[in-house]
Amino acid sequence: MNITRRRVIASSSALVFPALHLGPARAAEFSLKYANNLPVTHPMNVRANEMAAKIAADSKGRVELKVFPSSQLGNDTDTLSQIRSGAVEFFTLSPLILGTLVPSAQISGVGFAFKDYGQVWSAMDGELGAHVRKEIAAKSTMFAFEKIWDNGYRQMTSSSHAITKPEDLKGMKMRVPPSPFWVSMFKAFEASPATINFAEVYTALQTKVVDGQENPLAIIATAKLHEVQKYCSVTNHMWDGFWFLANKKAFERLPADVQEIITRNVNAAGLLERDDVKKLNDGLMADLKAKGMAFNSTDAELFRAKLRVAGFYAEWHKKFGDEAWALLEKYTGKLS
Repeated sequence: MNITRRRVIASSSALVFPALHLGPARAAEFSLKYANNLPVTHPMNVRANEMAAKIAADSKGRVELKVFPSSQLGNDTDTLSQIRSGAVEFFTLSPLILGTLVPSAQISGVGFAFKDYGQVWSAMDGELGAHVRKEIAAKSTMFAFEKIWDNGYRQMTSSSHAITKPEDLKGMKMRVPPSPFWVSMFKAFEASPATINFAEVYTALQTKVVDGQENPLAIIATAKLHEVQKYCSVTNHMWDGFWFLANKKAFERLPADVQEIITRNVNAAGLLERDDVKKLNDGLMADLKAKGMAFNSTDAELFRAKLRVAGFYAEWHKKFGDEAWALLEKYTGKLS
């Protein structure tokens, strides 16, 4: 992302904030910060701004929730530190990046596990999601709200060639988020994964620090990655979401009625965002093709077979433990 684009996004983001303010600072009894790493145009931020306005209305002006999109308060690693310390009250983060702190959170991102959204929501609104939320609360200063927000199925892109089979990834410099889980999977495909925070992805692709990356179509489009990537391979290799996290102590200091208002609105907004993201991802292929991206389909079983042979499933089964793995396979079917 060049300087001009940063300024444009910053300017666009700034236009959103006046709508969130309730008037003079003294009007709000509780002023809270929510940070995320996505562009202001992404459904997450559209629904978050609506959510903030609803929280203000439901609390009769007692609560002001300030939304900070586009990594304005720092990259994922920085903001995770801030929410852990209480400097930021709320943060949405991929379970796979959260896995650097709570290893079991990553289980929802096992490669080529969930075959469709029916399996995803059954698992994440069911026993698997409950297991992960319990682990987050037990092993960190945070907790996750009940309804996980959607990021979508992730697709692989490249500036040099189409990825149609696992062998096409061999030796490829692939940007991955800062998570051992992603590194492990792409090493199993014999690629050369490089961990780069999302705020630096556009520049890394533009300057050829890496050849490719992987993200849902909604992020590829809203972050304009099609400007620096030619090929998009529809791999659906991982489903990814966003746990809406809260600092436990900061939340517990709020009155019970305020906690209820925030919880209700966060979960309701999450359900709306799920629908938005699916619709957006479903409709984006034609738009991105019109902007010059070349698309190709893939056979998921070829990639699953490669992961089995490489020992990826066996390795992570061992790391997650039998209980968590059994919960995953309850929804996905046998993987390893």
